[in-house]
Amino acid sequence: MMVVETKKLYLTAGILMSLTAFSGLTLSSSSTSATATNTSTDDVAITIPVACTLNASGNTSHSTSIVNGTYEDEIGTTTLNVTCNDGQGFAIYAVGYTGNEIGATNSTKLVGTNASSNATIVTGTATTAGNPDVSNWAMKLNTTTSPTPTYPVTIDNSYNNYNIVPASYTKVAHRDSGTDAGQGATGSTLTTTYAAYISKTQAADTYSGQVKYTLVHPSTADAPLSPQTAASGCINYFPNGGNVVGTMGCQSISASDTTATLLASNFSRANYGFAGWSDKYDYTTNPNAKFYGPQEDITFTAGQYTSPNNGLSLYAVWVPSAGTIQNWNSCSSLTQAPTNGTANLSSVTALTDQRDNETYAVARLADGKCWMIENLRLESTAAHNSDGALAQGYDSTFIGLATAESTNFYRSTTANSLYSIDGSTDETISGNSQGYRFPRYNNWNNQSSSANRPQNPTLNTAANSTTNAGMYSFGNYYTWAAAIANTRYYNTTGDHGATSLCPTGWRLPIGNRSTANNSFGALSVALGGPAGGARANNSSTPTGTVMSQIFRSYPNNFLYSGELSASSADYRGSGGYYWSSTAYGDGSASYYMGLGRLAVYPGTDYSNRFVGFNIRCVAGS
Repeated sequence: MMVVETKKLYLTAGILMSLTAFSGLTLSSSSTSATATNTSTDDVAITIPVACTLNASGNTSHSTSIVNGTYEDEIGTTTLNVTCNDGQGFAIYAVGYTGNEIGATNSTKLVGTNASSNATIVTGTATTAGNPDVSNWAMKLNTTTSPTPTYPVTIDNSYNNYNIVPASYTKVAHRDSGTDAGQGATGSTLTTTYAAYISKTQAADTYSGQVKYTLVHPSTADAPLSPQTAASGCINYFPNGGNVVGTMGCQSISASDTTATLLASNFSRANYGFAGWSDKYDYTTNPNAKFYGPQEDITFTAGQYTSPNNGLSLYAVWVPSAGTIQNWNSCSSLTQAPTNGTANLSSVTALTDQRDNETYAVARLADGKCWMIENLRLESTAAHNSDGALAQGYDSTFIGLATAESTNFYRSTTANSLYSIDGSTDETISGNSQGYRFPRYNNWNNQSSSANRPQNPTLNTAANSTTNAGMYSFGNYYTWAAAIANTRYYNTTGDHGATSLCPTGWRLPIGNRSTANNSFGALSVALGGPAGGARANNSSTPTGTVMSQIFRSYPNNFLYSGELSASSADYRGSGGYYWSSTAYGDGSASYYMGLGRLAVYPGTDYSNRFVGFNIRCVAGS
């Protein structure tokens, strides 16, 4: 039996280019009349200081005929040429690219897939070792010595020997520094060849596949993104970017399930805001990408994501910081988000808090205002308690947030704990107790030993484990006194918009039992719900269940992050609670927004001030 295997090499100079514009763009004009002797010239100059190129020769189809049960290497040669003047170097990535799809697995007649079928040649080490009944193919790169390269590259991952053809982007060569000072120099040259092993049971046919090479610079730049496959019966969450911290496991789906509430993120990424999840890894350019809030409800067909089908792959949506959050005044530049949660990224930006360099996704929501769409994560205010340029006017008596968690958070008078409220006096918190700050990432606040309660736990990655999902998105929990940057629990009345933990130029939302002057209520109305009343579903359509889903949808992104009270973390996954700036009466309660599965309280309910709720800030003072 004879098999013909066609190797096609697809090469693209997919370069991420640093483009700077500039060298003084000068536009000038002078008045003209009807005579032809008066002219005007506009001079435009554009400078591209850094550029790298990748091109290839010999990248036509590489073909061979192989007898079953044999191995063949050196199947065609392609030369890759690189010139680059980025002093920080560059990297070359490769990926299997079949049927114009990266890492394609949907065809039984393409080389470079991961399916194990007799009608498929699968990606793998091209050798008879291991499993001789599985056909596979591989690649090899070498650097050339003639002509003498200006800067020889380093081959990665043993690609100087035959190794797998990557099913997703893999770095195969790099140069960290010392590239050309100018363009047109010799640069560096590589050759790439292919090998294959054909199993004895491989069906006679013609098989084809491609390899795509992509150059990125500098060498520390993010690798190109690629699709990921979720395990059957799982919603798998992928970090989808470089330098992402955190892990997330499988969210189990059964064959009978038709709905799921997504998990909040346990991923973080410096200088990026987290805006939710997408079903496409290339959501920034893919017009078919869908966006979901971190804990949005999704629907699907029974069995859609269980065996024999793959699970659901969701990708973190990252928005790079556009600047400082303090005194930001560009809300009008964002597109106002529609009410049905289908907005694209035009409604969203990200901004960095100067106090701790945390970056937050920000969106212009349906009420026309810009909200932080992530929970506040501020850890410490010690260095900025009186810094008006950074903080929203901390009260002069506010002594700052507590330092790192060190004890249980029971109601007691001990340092770094919840402050004891006996209901009898107008109490303040002394300078050495700092008791009105709740810990970040606290899933263990009912443990007796602080050693058993790390501040930054990661999600257990075992199958079906969602134990600590959302620790990043849940953010910090604060008593109301901490939220308004004030030490008083009692006899504090009215709206406290002038002082809060929000950055300068931002404020806590207003709460109110009436329908007027209520930030949460105005957003509820804009989203199709009521403004006031104890419950958002008591006399209006849509019902509370629907309103809860709308508040959790993209880009509103409110969360079931629960609360901290006394000695436990409560209602995570079923309720969310957000402080307003408004006191209820002159006692020990203040207004908040409550988000449950059957009801939404849009800033109209009130709670004791010593419980730990989350904070969302709104642009405007």
